Amino acid sequence: MKRILHLMSSIQQKGSHSIQLGRAIIEKIQEKYPGSILEELNLVDIDIPHLNPAVLRTFFIPGDQLTEEEKGSIRFSDKMVAQLLAADIIVIGAPLYNFTIHSSLKAWIDHITRAGITFGYGDNGPVGKVTGKKVYVAMSSGGVYSDGPGKANDFVAPYLHAFLGFLGMKDLTVVRAEGLKVPGVMEYAMEKAIDSISID
Repeated sequence: MKRILHLMSSIQQKGSHSIQLGRAIIEKIQEKYPGSILEELNLVDIDIPHLNPAVLRTFFIPGDQLTEEEKGSIRFSDKMVAQLLAADIIVIGAPLYNFTIHSSLKAWIDHITRAGITFGYGDNGPVGKVTGKKVYVAMSSGGVYSDGPGKANDFVAPYLHAFLGFLGMKDLTVVRAEGLKVPGVMEYAMEKAIDSISID
């Protein structure tokens, strides 16, 4: 049995290819690990607050020294971190918007990036503390970005590989539904993406 966290960051809602692909990944995970617990979080719906100076300051104050107001301002971040650490498998829906991730996903990343909790510093530099997780990225895009001229403009997969790896989540697989607006490709894009899913 596994604990699965499904993060969605699509503004398309019911018509979202990344949500559909994420759920196809989850279905295959559940086939492999029957009885797994699923928690879904739509990052767009909850309107994640962007970091501000007051919240950032609380990240560096010991918990027993926080005022009630400061505890309130850090509560959301603490909840996101606890949810992440409790999961065994994370499925991240990441549609490509303007060559990169949606701001809601970036805001979530900002809230789970906590010195001393999700990463630390060792003798040789930063050390990720969020280890032992498997991450699947359900990426969707209107064009083709895995290869060809579009590859240079893919700032979704490389960014998530780099930053989640920085936090310790190095076992990351990207499943792409791409060419969703390209005639001759779009007709089979989702079928091809779902068929490509392989659960480690």
